[in-house]
Amino acid sequence: MFKRMSLMLLAVLIVFGGIFGYKAIGNHFMNQFFDNMPMPTASITAAKAEPDRWEAAISAVGSFVAMQGTELTSESSGIVREILFESGAAVEKGQLLVKLDDSIDQPELARLQAAAKLAQIELNRNQRLFQERSVSELDLRRRESEAEQAAAAVRMQQARIAQKEIRAPFSGILGIRRVNLGQLLSPGSAVVSLEALDPVYLNFTLPEQRLSQIHLGQQVRVRVDAHQEQAFYGEITAISPGVRASSRSVEIQATLQNPDYQLRPGMFGRVEVLTGQVQDVLLVPQTAIQFNTFGNSVFVLREEDGQLKAFQRFVQTGETRGDLINVLSGLEPGDQVATSGLLKLRNGAAVKVSENGNAQPSAELNPQPANQ
Repeated sequence: MFKRMSLMLLAVLIVFGGIFGYKAIGNHFMNQFFDNMPMPTASITAAKAEPDRWEAAISAVGSFVAMQGTELTSESSGIVREILFESGAAVEKGQLLVKLDDSIDQPELARLQAAAKLAQIELNRNQRLFQERSVSELDLRRRESEAEQAAAAVRMQQARIAQKEIRAPFSGILGIRRVNLGQLLSPGSAVVSLEALDPVYLNFTLPEQRLSQIHLGQQVRVRVDAHQEQAFYGEITAISPGVRASSRSVEIQATLQNPDYQLRPGMFGRVEVLTGQVQDVLLVPQTAIQFNTFGNSVFVLREEDGQLKAFQRFVQTGETRGDLINVLSGLEPGDQVATSGLLKLRNGAAVKVSENGNAQPSAELNPQPANQ
């Protein structure tokens, strides 16, 4: 029994030892094959690091606001009898826009004017009599008070009638009207919006570190999505005296001339505060940069052993404009870097630069992608 048991265990060891041995030898040769297998040549696009000169500018984003803007409302209640404007029209300061029904107020004004006229006649008569010593000074002062009260009542009624007329408080562009003929307005009812658009303000913020680089009168250049091909220029006209504690930023206001009304309140603007200084930069497309938490890097291409290879190099990057980025250190002018296919590259990988022009990502200072 013991002999047969020993033979069975020996057979099991031989069988399983053969299986595991075969598996181990196969894995060893497979690992050797993959370790020594040559990497296929990666097809990429490339660009050279080009020197350039940029006008130093501080970038920010902001919103346009009207120099003056308000929602015109009714001061008193009444029926709309006349609408004397068109939606979107340009109006001058003091122009009559809406007139409410004052058919009851006008007769009351006439009555008060008649009473004021009579009070003035009596005052004049008492002044003559006082000079003749026919009335006392108390009677004269009473007549003066009555005349003043009558004149004040006339002015009050005139002011009440004036409230029935809605006029433009300043020159500007009207919005869309919100009233109709015959409509009953109550105090505070919205009539139409009015905006003064020339000039126009642009409000934006900058971090407190930039405070020493800005000053009143400094020129700004602004671009908006509605007119991408055009740059608008203005100057800084106000700097907030305090810094926001929540964001450590300072609020800036620039004023831009807007004779054609191309800039409208609420528009988003990309701002560049021009410092007047020019700096030398070394530019590569942003697609060439691998942004990582431990540092940014690029793949530099160079010939080695008769083959073009990619070698990873860490770089320090600076300001970006459009599709281009300024490389502060790590590259030299003329260095060729990979601009696409970075995910399939490793240090020392063989590469082939694609000759297909459509495969090359665009890199422009002022890109204008089509709105599709």
